[in-house]
Amino acid sequence: MDLPWGTAGRPVTASTADSAVDGAADTAADGAAAGADGAAAGAEAYVMASKFELTSGWRTPAFLALAIRAWRQARRSSGVLGVTLRAQPLRLSYWTLSAWTGKDALDAFARAEPHRTIMRRVRPWAKTATFRFWTADAAQLTPDRLWAEAERRISARQD
Repeated sequence: MDLPWGTAGRPVTASTADSAVDGAADTAADGAAAGADGAAAGAEAYVMASKFELTSGWRTPAFLALAIRAWRQARRSSGVLGVTLRAQPLRLSYWTLSAWTGKDALDAFARAEPHRTIMRRVRPWAKTATFRFWTADAAQLTPDRLWAEAERRISARQD
């Protein structure tokens, strides 16, 4: 199950993939895109992918509910260009994928409630938690491309 890519006000589909740059411009108009890192429309997006593997199927319902809560928060967060969640409950596996105007925007989301409390609560439930960060051209923020890159990066061994 994949939750839709996008933000609270602007879901991104294949036909509107180019709107990711427009979304960055809209955020800049709101004064959020030009953060400490100087990200703006046409710039690089800061992308984060994560994968959580749970220790037990008993945690699946609660983890999924909390993951959806964090996904909703992210969609409304300042500096978000797009966010999605992939749930594979029978595999005890959950993935997140998000793009931000910069690292500062992602860090602000991660420190904000309810995400902060959710992460503390679910940390013991995870057998593994893998995170990858990279930059991507804001004009190329399509879910298919980003998921392919996220899967490649998470599967690759880190030295």
